[in-house]
Amino acid sequence: MRDISDLKHEGLPSGRSLIKATAGALVVAGVLLVTAILPAEYGIDPTGVGKSMGLTALSSANAAMPEDAINTVTSDTPVAVSNPVWKSESRYRSDAMSLTLMPGQGAEIKAVMKTGENFIFHWEVESGSVSFDMHGEPPNAGDAFTSFWVGSNQTRSSGSFQAPFEGTHGWYWQNNGSEPVTVLLGTAGYYAELYQP
Repeated sequence: MRDISDLKHEGLPSGRSLIKATAGALVVAGVLLVTAILPAEYGIDPTGVGKSMGLTALSSANAAMPEDAINTVTSDTPVAVSNPVWKSESRYRSDAMSLTLMPGQGAEIKAVMKTGENFIFHWEVESGSVSFDMHGEPPNAGDAFTSFWVGSNQTRSSGSFQAPFEGTHGWYWQNNGSEPVTVLLGTAGYYAELYQP
């Protein structure tokens, strides 16, 4: 039986190789700082590499942007957020529903919402695929409705929705296949109720 003190540290780097690796990492960090970070963030370009790569333009774009716009969350198109807090008179709720569709059959699940209320959602089909129409209609609209998102041959979908007007908002799914399918839906957010008409 071997004593623990007899074991060598096989496979572990030596102190010398750790020092070399650390020094190498510091050199790479220094090069990145001088050639990329300083030109892009602060407009300081001692080597001229930042200008040739177009990084100094990033610095001037940030300087020209108002302070409140820099601190907002942006997507592909910058959007200033006037008030990041949204308030609701409705209570937060979460629901899960399912519906089974026979071949050629369609059905809806809807949420009753006021203008501006919102929820996150996820739905998926247990087997097969469906066509869907995410839409809404104001109260007493008859057969009139507004489509927000239409898809075909889908197996799942996730996202968030904010009601652009008061009324019912939800999905119509249709099974275009030859076998029954079950759609499972989960929602969470601010709305009065989730129901199947």
